[in-house]
Amino acid sequence: MRIWSLHPHYLDSKGLVALWREGLLAKAVLEGKTRGYVHHPQLVRFRAQPDPVGAINAYLHFVLLEGRVRNYRFDENKLLPVERCPLISVTNGQICYEWKYLLAKLKARDISRYSLLCSIEVPDVHPLMKVVPGPVEPWEAIR
Repeated sequence: MRIWSLHPHYLDSKGLVALWREGLLAKAVLEGKTRGYVHHPQLVRFRAQPDPVGAINAYLHFVLLEGRVRNYRFDENKLLPVERCPLISVTNGQICYEWKYLLAKLKARDISRYSLLCSIEVPDVHPLMKVVPGPVEPWEAIR
């Protein structure tokens, strides 16, 4: 499961569809509707929020919006109404790690998107995130 801190507009089609699907799985975990993935490290930052389900729901709302831009048919009925949600802190070290990781994935499966993005030095983050100084997040499973 990969819940990107990066803005979803950077993802290729496979990545965006996977993010939607995995985000819905994360939502089900946080709602207590599944017993799998309950200890997944990607959920740590959502569990730390005052309303974990509201936070993942708000996160997925922006994935839904990117899907609409691309004319994807993500089912908005899978989301709750979006309420105000505090921004989630993410370290600049985490953003750097994710950016390199995404570029490596794109180089292997979507070279044209990779070519468009590889010159970006400071990528946009997901609209629910705010960047703070620090190393790679402790919950990240570094590869």
